[in-house]
Amino acid sequence: MWQECHTFFMPNTPLHALDRHHPQAWREALRTGLPTLFGIAAWGLVVGVAMVKSGLSVPQALAMTLLVFAGSAQLAALPLIASGAPVSVIFLTAVVVNLRFVIFSALLAPHFAHLPWRQRLLLGYISGDLAVALFLQKYPDTAPQAGKLSYLKGLIYPNWSAWQVGSIAGICLGSTVPPEWGLGFAGTLAIVCVMIPLIAGVPALCGVLVAGAVAVAAFGLPYKLGLLVAVVAGMGAAMLVESVTARRGSGHV
Repeated sequence: MWQECHTFFMPNTPLHALDRHHPQAWREALRTGLPTLFGIAAWGLVVGVAMVKSGLSVPQALAMTLLVFAGSAQLAALPLIASGAPVSVIFLTAVVVNLRFVIFSALLAPHFAHLPWRQRLLLGYISGDLAVALFLQKYPDTAPQAGKLSYLKGLIYPNWSAWQVGSIAGICLGSTVPPEWGLGFAGTLAIVCVMIPLIAGVPALCGVLVAGAVAVAAFGLPYKLGLLVAVVAGMGAAMLVESVTARRGSGHV
């Protein structure tokens, strides 16, 4: 009962008291956002490689990932930078891609409008799509409540850290990749990063391994038919393993 009274807003409680560090809310946010961190880091890895392969130097790429912190805008701007487009066009493109953050700001403003503008500016810079969505799912009500600020920080700080770790790793990796691989390597890496979280269970793992092996073995087939053969073989292997597993589980061998 005390926790409930302590968690929710009391009429005579100052707002600054509600914004104090709330360990329970922080830990809850960390547990909630933890499953998303691998995907965030993988996305940062792809963007980091893409920055270097588009022609940016390592210092320029590091400055971009630390200052911009917006994967979609960065990927949209990179081809323009590589083609020598005017700065105004690059800037306008990034603004248009990031217009969704205006909506996010409008949704978060009622929760944190009482904070100093410098703190709100920092929170806005670090906030990302998934973190905002998870926060609003937890706190749909804008009424002041103890733990809100800690919960938001528990989402956005690990999110930002995962992105920067992945992006910096991608920048270092991209600087060692042969130049002739180009941006196509970043696209391949993106597919791998998306695929890895989807490998859940033995059937999926077997399907991926079979598909990979067949794709390499059938690389020389005309019209890139090796990819089609690999997909069919991988699906067949996954279905076979799943069927055998289900039979063993039901007692039928």
